[in-house]
Amino acid sequence: MNENRQSGRDNLVLFPKTLDYYQVELTRMLETERYAEAADLLRFLLQCQVQDDRHYEEWEALLKWLQEAFPAAAAGKGQGVPVMEPADEAEEADFARRHAEMKFAEDRGYALKLLQTVTEKPLSEHTFLALEQLAFIQAPEIDEALIKWLEREERHPMLQFRVLQTLRRRETSGVVRLWRGGALTTIEIDAVPLTPEEFPPAVQDVLDRVGQEAQVHDPAMFYFAQEFWYQFIMGVYGTADYDSVIREEEASLDIWAAALHQTVTESLQGGDGKADEELRAAYGITDSMRLRFEQAHKAMKQFAAAGAIF
Repeated sequence: MNENRQSGRDNLVLFPKTLDYYQVELTRMLETERYAEAADLLRFLLQCQVQDDRHYEEWEALLKWLQEAFPAAAAGKGQGVPVMEPADEAEEADFARRHAEMKFAEDRGYALKLLQTVTEKPLSEHTFLALEQLAFIQAPEIDEALIKWLEREERHPMLQFRVLQTLRRRETSGVVRLWRGGALTTIEIDAVPLTPEEFPPAVQDVLDRVGQEAQVHDPAMFYFAQEFWYQFIMGVYGTADYDSVIREEEASLDIWAAALHQTVTESLQGGDGKADEELRAAYGITDSMRLRFEQAHKAMKQFAAAGAIF
């Protein structure tokens, strides 16, 4: 490996499974025109160690192209962990709004086509792109169609949450009664978080706790923890697991943080259980907390498997 690239990367080693995940994420960002996120991810990857130098050449060329083709979106902060700047979010939202309104003006059946993509076709990136556009189209039948679809039967938890977010963005009022986590749950649309900052503080506290244990020694793992944690929180929103997370008890914080660390580590590196005891000790998981830790760990593993996160 080139000595210049080696410098400063001793603590940022990407395992093959980790690298594969990043490559898939990068492709998704580019396909969905999330150029600011793609540029920040590329800067992060260029700080990491990989076995094949050709990856660096590809990432550098792609970052250069983004900077030339989309200078405003690709500016970013260059601080390693991918972030989306508020200005970029506003710019992308405005673009999505104008695009949706233009398509709807050209074709009054466009809203129905988007609804069919969400409710009738297999879950894919196109599903979420359709939801983004539905948030901006002024057609009253959209609200009723999405609510009825949600209430009919249990869906993929991430898709359920994204639809709830779409309803809130559409300024829909009232409640939705739907099955989540095997239980009938009532969700107030007005209360559905649209950003990580809108979740209760305990959600971020868990992530901060993992950061204390992992970021210095394994920053690549911590990036995955951030990505996975918020997907998990969206997936369990309104369930008993979510209530456990936001309880704001020290024991709950440690339990969920330890389960998050364990789940992500196993998913990235493969888990054989040898480090379980050491990890539990680092988070202060006592024998009396062991059962709750195992339940939290099981919930995360099931979500990772169902959601194909890694």
